[in-house]
Amino acid sequence: MKKKIIIIISVVSVLLLLTGLINYFLGNKTTEYYWRSVPVEKGDVNVIVTATGSMAADTSVDVGVQVSGIIAKIKVDFNDIVKKGQVIAILDTTLYYATKLDADAALQRAQVALDEAKREYDRSKNLFDNKVAAQADYDQAFTSYQTAQGNLISAKAQLNRAIINLQYCTITAPIKGMVIARNVQVGNMVIASFNSPVLFTIAYDLTKMQVQADVDEADIGQVKMGQQAKFTVDAYPNDVFTGIVTQIRHQPVMVQNVVNYVVIIEVPNPDLKLMPGLTANSNIFIQERNNVLKIPTNAFTFVPPIEYIQASKLLPDSIKKYWTIKLRQTGELKKQQIVESNGTTGYLWLIKGKDVFPMEVTKGLNDGSFTEIKGNVHEEDEVATGINHAPTAKETQSSQSPFMPKFPTTKKK
Repeated sequence: MKKKIIIIISVVSVLLLLTGLINYFLGNKTTEYYWRSVPVEKGDVNVIVTATGSMAADTSVDVGVQVSGIIAKIKVDFNDIVKKGQVIAILDTTLYYATKLDADAALQRAQVALDEAKREYDRSKNLFDNKVAAQADYDQAFTSYQTAQGNLISAKAQLNRAIINLQYCTITAPIKGMVIARNVQVGNMVIASFNSPVLFTIAYDLTKMQVQADVDEADIGQVKMGQQAKFTVDAYPNDVFTGIVTQIRHQPVMVQNVVNYVVIIEVPNPDLKLMPGLTANSNIFIQERNNVLKIPTNAFTFVPPIEYIQASKLLPDSIKKYWTIKLRQTGELKKQQIVESNGTTGYLWLIKGKDVFPMEVTKGLNDGSFTEIKGNVHEEDEVATGINHAPTAKETQSSQSPFMPKFPTTKKK
């Protein structure tokens, strides 16, 4: 009987001891965190404005007509190189030549009438001076003479107009360049009106092209003269072309109910690869930093849980107190607000072993994805951006001791 009581007491004691040990270890076990991280990188940070536009010649002239008529001859075609003053088309001159002949005849009649009026005036003046003719006759002769002078001037003007219209039938190139458009054929009727028809388009120099890019009103304030731009065209998808912003036009352009402004980007085109009308997808470089330390921008929004901060052995009490107060004041949903400091600094949580600690850095240029940073950080430093629910494969492998013996497996042969 005594033996049974001793055995029961021993079993109960062992159970109580085991329970105490379990509670002790469970109560003192701390939560292990698995950090999601990104490395500090070295590279370029560029702020760009994207815009879509079309290629155009640096200078192009639309050639029209000043008189109406039928196209009699066309002396140039697409891609022909022309010189300034070269004849490129001729209108039918039949009617205009007849008008010139009629103006010649009218001028001769006006000259004859003037000569006759001059003789009559001279006779009347002689008789009037000798007090033989009346004042009324003298005045009438003088008026007829002046009228004949005016008719002669008018006849000369009509002749000049007829000559000029005849000259307009010969269409010449206003500039030196390449014919990039021909809109008429021989036999077409062209009518000079308020909107003159365009017969040809001549590009002055296709070795200098321009991109007419449509920039959104939200971005136009960042675009300045002299900024560099790079663009691609669908015709050469593997080539990147470079240009300079040379003009910002103030005339608004509506594109699908959105206000845009045209920005001119001058581009050299020595190989004549770029052609007018090609669609250009442009990037205008607003600011850039080369070979600087950068970090994904979302790294500034991460703050560890308040439980980790309070239990951390790595953080000094002053830092624990600071972040505890901040987190309690702002709440977990407003972490992004507390990581800003005076608008130019922020905190990154650097990983050291299995712990993290805050590091204040100065923010630089932000391109939307990456932010330039300066401070006591180095390339390839790991920065926490979140918490994983389970260790990664790398962490699992590194957690195994290299001195742990590996037992061989026995396989039946």
